[in-house]
Amino acid sequence: MNRRSFLHSTGILTFASQVAAQTSKTPTAAPTYDGPVIKIGNIGCGGRGTFVSSILAENPGFKIAAGADYFEDRVNKWGDTYGVAAEMRFTGLDGYKKMLEHVDAVAIHSPPYFHVQQAIDAVAAGKHVLIAKPVAIDVAGCEAIRRLAKDAAAKGLVVIADVQCRGDEFFQEGMKRIHEGSIGDLLFGECRYEAELIPLQSEEDNTPEGHLKNWIRHRDLAGDIITEQNIHALDIVSWAFGRPTQISGQCGRGGRPDNVGDVSDHYALVIEFPKGAITFASRQYAAWGSASFNDNRFMGTKGAFTSKFGGRVMIRGNKDVFWAGGESKSLYRTGSINNVETFRSSIAAKDPKGNPTIAAAVETALLTLFGEYAGNSGRSVTWDEFIQDAKSVMPDLTGLKA
Repeated sequence: MNRRSFLHSTGILTFASQVAAQTSKTPTAAPTYDGPVIKIGNIGCGGRGTFVSSILAENPGFKIAAGADYFEDRVNKWGDTYGVAAEMRFTGLDGYKKMLEHVDAVAIHSPPYFHVQQAIDAVAAGKHVLIAKPVAIDVAGCEAIRRLAKDAAAKGLVVIADVQCRGDEFFQEGMKRIHEGSIGDLLFGECRYEAELIPLQSEEDNTPEGHLKNWIRHRDLAGDIITEQNIHALDIVSWAFGRPTQISGQCGRGGRPDNVGDVSDHYALVIEFPKGAITFASRQYAAWGSASFNDNRFMGTKGAFTSKFGGRVMIRGNKDVFWAGGESKSLYRTGSINNVETFRSSIAAKDPKGNPTIAAAVETALLTLFGEYAGNSGRSVTWDEFIQDAKSVMPDLTGLKA
């Protein structure tokens, strides 16, 4: 058999011809967007704010019109990147309030302590709100955001939480199957979030502005690591199991190479629910080259759910339970792309649908705060004890410019 006969017989030549024919065609032009263009302002122009702005810039339904950040150099770097006019760049703690006069919507990416008041002010000004996780870092803030979402919906304003896993098709389908009883009654599971230390942004942590730059290391600005970072993994737990009844365990500091800030660098908890329990472990330091993890494994009476943040989501079981699921290798980005599009389409449709993402984001934030409370207590704590002893977070902002 000569080479050409072999290629014909195997179908390779036919396939290659089809590919060549397809690639030789003139590319189809992207569909023209003819919907409303929403002027959006960004609050917080650091890493996360810049990242989500790149997604907003790619969505034809948004025009990035203004930005606000405490630090002038940050808002200027961000503004240069996204072509925002100099007069539409605002600084200081209250700069975002001036920005509200010039936009239809805001995306909030400031240190988490500020999320609640900034969202309240935006809704009061009649603006739609896209809010990053965590929505709040204390119980009072969580409940304020819960009420705000309902009040905003009544006014026709959209408020959406940008939590990546909630915007992913495989997590959505996996959770749908769990809630429909695909894996039976939930029995137990494990959740892990292990990561390296986020580096300092300022060596002058003892100054007001240095403290603000290093916000992720400070409980009064970021919440503890369980709320600011581990929330990605624990969101899946909350989604599957609901509200916990009791948590026991511990947290502490000891693995980091520096002693800046007051957040923990590890957690080890047992989280109990009306049905089932979860073991949770996290760390935030290099751990001598140990791999990072952000994953979950839930066991039921009929099957097992497994997931990775940026990996495969699936259900194992017999043939009537098994679901191959799929992989979202760029979940950090694709989840936010989907959330931004949901934000746009909800605004365009003038239908907040009750702002349903906020209730879930609030419940997950409360789970993390419950875990922090139990970890610091060093004993088994009930939900009622946690709520009754809840305290508001009040950072010292003395020395910062308005």
